[in-house]
Amino acid sequence: MRIGVFLVAAGFPGRRPGEVLRDTVEAVAAAEDAGFDDAWIAEHHFMSYGVCPSAVTLAGVALGRTSRIRVGTAVSVLSARHPVDLAEQAAVLDQVSGGRFTLGVGRGGPWVDLEVFGTGLARFERGFAESLDLLCAALGRETVAADGEFFRFREVPMVPAVRLRPVVACTSPETVALAAERGLPMLLGMHIGDEEKAAMLRHYRRTAVRPPATGGPGGREPGGSVAGPAGPSLPGHVAAVVGHVGDSTAQVAEELREAMPRWLEPGLAGYVPVDGRARPRRDIPAYVDFLCDAHPVGSPGRCVEKITRTAEATGLRHLMLMVEGAGEQARTLENIRRLGAEVLPRVRDRLPSSRRAPASG
Repeated sequence: MRIGVFLVAAGFPGRRPGEVLRDTVEAVAAAEDAGFDDAWIAEHHFMSYGVCPSAVTLAGVALGRTSRIRVGTAVSVLSARHPVDLAEQAAVLDQVSGGRFTLGVGRGGPWVDLEVFGTGLARFERGFAESLDLLCAALGRETVAADGEFFRFREVPMVPAVRLRPVVACTSPETVALAAERGLPMLLGMHIGDEEKAAMLRHYRRTAVRPPATGGPGGREPGGSVAGPAGPSLPGHVAAVVGHVGDSTAQVAEELREAMPRWLEPGLAGYVPVDGRARPRRDIPAYVDFLCDAHPVGSPGRCVEKITRTAEATGLRHLMLMVEGAGEQARTLENIRRLGAEVLPRVRDRLPSSRRAPASG
């Protein structure tokens, strides 16, 4: 089992974006010192929910500041990027980091990003499969060419050529099927609980039409494969959860219930549809209550119980803990340190298969 940190680069009120970005890199270095296996950096555009517009760029900075921990994107928005350009950037980070980089990609949403970057609503609505296939080709072949609806170009060499498998953010049965048909690992969000995660894993197993690729020369794994209730040989799936530890569960939950709405209310309002469609709205206090109840939030003992229960209920053996919930850098660093000292060793004792995997996956 692998346990990482998930860094949204959250734009809490009163915090300048440049400060948040510097603090995010500092948090990755702290996670390495605390014994975490990996760190994942989110990407958002034109909003305060997350103030990192290029997860691959910030991942490169973080890789340069560290020596052991693996760093990934959670996620790079594929609908707003050219897949070959993104593959080239991933290849650079893979090569200069000694294989410590994981590329996570997602479809994104029907947001104004599509207008600004000129990729258009059609890429989001019907172009994700083509984009994903081109990305995988660029990450797995010596040369690449395209002759599709959205991409068409002559054969060119990939320099440097690498063998990498992206992780795919999945929030719908359709995206689960895309990942399963290609043998790609899923990234599951923190907005769903254990039952929903297990259901998506079962759907993946039913949909998969060929065995997933393995690590080594054919393509590095971002995580191990294990057996569990969702079926055998889960190919390195990873799930995001909130991870926040303190002296008592009541105190920690109250801390997040006070802090997180100040970030989520204005932050989620930054999702602006490109075509005027109604923007989904969320009951923020109820959502924070769900995060506190369903995830490892509370005393060290409760955090251990919640992580163990998620692993047992889903079969997942790779979690990333969102650690910025208090909105203050000093508290984030304390949270990382305490999770590393008071939670991770106990989880690894209770789940013997969770001993740290090598950085190359």
